[in-house]
Order: sequence, then C-alpha cells, then structure tokens
Amino acid sequence: MKKITLLLPLIVFFLCNHLYAQSIATYNIVFTSTWNAAEHTSIPPNAHWSRLVGVNHNNNVSFIEVGTMASQGVELIAENGNNDIFEDIDVQNAINAGNAEQYIYGTSLSTATGNITISGLEFTEDFPILSLFTMIAPSPDWMMVIDDLELMDISGNWKTIITIPELYIYDAGTDTGGDYTSVNADSNFPVSIFNSANPIAPFNGNSIGSLTITLTDLLSVAEVNPMEKVTIFPNPTKGDFTISNASALEAIEIYNVLGKLVKTIIIKHNSKIELNLSYLNKGMYLVKLKDAIGNSKTQKLILQ
Repeated sequence: MKKITLLLPLIVFFLCNHLYAQSIATYNIVFTSTWNAAEHTSIPPNAHWSRLVGVNHNNNVSFIEVGTMASQGVELIAENGNNDIFEDIDVQNAINAGNAEQYIYGTSLSTATGNITISGLEFTEDFPILSLFTMIAPSPDWMMVIDDLELMDISGNWKTIITIPELYIYDAGTDTGGDYTSVNADSNFPVSIFNSANPIAPFNGNSIGSLTITLTDLLSVAEVNPMEKVTIFPNPTKGDFTISNASALEAIEIYNVLGKLVKTIIIKHNSKIELNLSYLNKGMYLVKLKDAIGNSKTQKLILQ
C-alpha cells in the first residue's frame, strides 16, 4: 500500500504535465509615426520608413541593447533598411539555439507620418518577448526600436493591450553622420537613444511616434502542434517566399483554388525554406505543410 501511495502523486504529476494547456496568443501591431519638421527641426526629401521587422523570443537572447555594440544585422537595418543579415544570421541563429520562434516581416511606410500595421501574429508561451526594428530613412544609422517587450504579465497571462505612447529614435552607433543625408562615416560606438536625456538634433529629444499591440485571439490547446510555429512570408508575394520554423516539415503540397495538386516538395529537415512559385498563374493557392507524424497545416498563399 505504501508503494501505491508513493506512485499516485507521480502518476498525477505526469498526467498534469502531459495535459498542461499551452496557449497561442494572436496580436495586431500598429506603429504610428509622427515624424514632422515642426517637432524634429526638419525632415529630408523622400522621408520614409523601411520595413518593420522583428522577432519574438525568450529572455535568453536580446537583439539590441543601449550601451552595447550593434550587430551587423542591426547595423544594416539602421544604415540602409536591409534586413537580410538580421533575418539570416541574428534571428536564424536564435531560432536554431531554441531562443526565438519566428522572424517578423512587416510592411514599409513611404511617407514620414502614417501607420505600419502587422496583423494576426501568433505567439506561444515559450517565446513571449517582442523586438522590432524600422529605419528612419534616409539617415546615417537611425531607427525606431522596440527592445525586449514582454507580452505576458508577471502572472503568466497574455496582456490584452500594450500601448507605448512615446517612442524615440535609436542611434546604432555605426555611422557618425549628423544629418539625414550625411555622407557615410563608419564608426564603432555603442547604441544610444535620442530622448530628453540626450536631445540630439534633428530630433531634439522629441517622440517620433507610438506603438499599440492588441490581443485579438487566445487559443488554449493540450499540446501545441509544432506545425503552428511554421510561418510563411511575405504573403501576398510575387513568387518568392520563405517558410520559417520548418525543421519538422517533410513535405509541402501546393493546391490551386480548384483543389488540384500543382506542386509537391520533399523537405529534408531545414529550419528555413525558400521557394519560388512565380511560374504559376497569379491568384490564390493553398499551401499544405506536413510533418512525419501526421500533423499538417494549410495556409492560403496569394501570388500577385
């Protein structure tokens, strides 16, 4: 009887852990730019913002920190809005190490003021921290940054709405240019912020905009299907697109709107897959992602 008494708590512990309900939170993100000449001395010709990109991750990794040196990936975002190294090295290394979930690929803004919106982003409990980047363009190495933003509260609940009413420009420290269109002058200084404590022209310590993150859906499941972490971007696309978090995949099937299979791709456990479907007719397709144990996920893909 004593042995049975000892075993029961172990059985209950195992069952509770096996049935523990993970959750997937879906958020919409809106970055609002208020960049204007009246508050920031001046704005340059062709003032705009590069793509809003980022990553959700855990607290084992940070992608930028004031007072430290910028990575090459962050430098390229800050200097010319190029996200390739950030995606392929910074984010992918973190994903491979189990410290990040997905690369976030948003749109750009062709004007100084306006909104960049990313809708329907899914986050799991293992990676509830958000980092975002967009270059203020043209500029030497200036950008808007969301640095290690927690989407869960201290009780482990997803926050329903997060508002950052004042955002300030970050200086990557990789170019000493003092104006929007200064010639390239490579440098190697720590990351800093142009805010009221450091009122550097042309921003003079003023806010550059705001950010709102809104919870739109919360799914609780007994076990999170690993396929839920697989993401396809950009979507819509002109043909080229990427599938991230794809290490569990074994096959990809492409169907047209009539349900006809038009392409099958066999995968050999790559964490990131790059495909081109530009040879297909424009329109909507269904991408069916399959792993070796029967899990699958089907997602719409728009070819423009």
